[in-house]
Amino acid sequence: MLRHLPNLLSGYRLVAFPYLLYLVYNRNESLFSVLIVVNLLTDILDGWIARRFNLQTELGAQLDSLADYGTYAAAFYGLAAFKQAELGDWMNLVWAFVAFIGAFLSVSFAKFKRSPSLHLYSTKIGGYLQGFLFIWLFTWGFWPPYFVFALLWGIASFTEGIIILFLLPEMRSNQRGLFWVLRQRR
Repeated sequence: MLRHLPNLLSGYRLVAFPYLLYLVYNRNESLFSVLIVVNLLTDILDGWIARRFNLQTELGAQLDSLADYGTYAAAFYGLAAFKQAELGDWMNLVWAFVAFIGAFLSVSFAKFKRSPSLHLYSTKIGGYLQGFLFIWLFTWGFWPPYFVFALLWGIASFTEGIIILFLLPEMRSNQRGLFWVLRQRR
């Protein structure tokens, strides 16, 4: 059972995605807030279990990445629906971040005809930073310095991912970062 747990947790996040969208559509901020936190925690848990017990697979990397994008999409939809008034002009940074995610996905689909599953160190750290940002926003409110830091880190990590996608001859999951990709090219 343990060997399937990371994929089951990613599967849960995929199944939860339309329900999260439904909650935003129906303006149920309290249940949305709880479930987006659960999604973020299961994202941390599935990766930790896969690495800790050496259960990493290509299928698992793809499921995790798809579930990540669904969680991101739901979180940003919730952010726009529930927090836009509170964030005001700061929402422009959110849309810039979303644009970098879109560019990253577009480059991957244009070059490799599939979703990326690079799992860079910078995007893992960014996932934690942005996950904590959503938890903070939906629990305690808006804190501009952390908001800016988390989103700028995300923009930088997706920029690194775009550069790596251009450098890779074929899609490879679980790349550590640009330094290691360049070292492998030598």
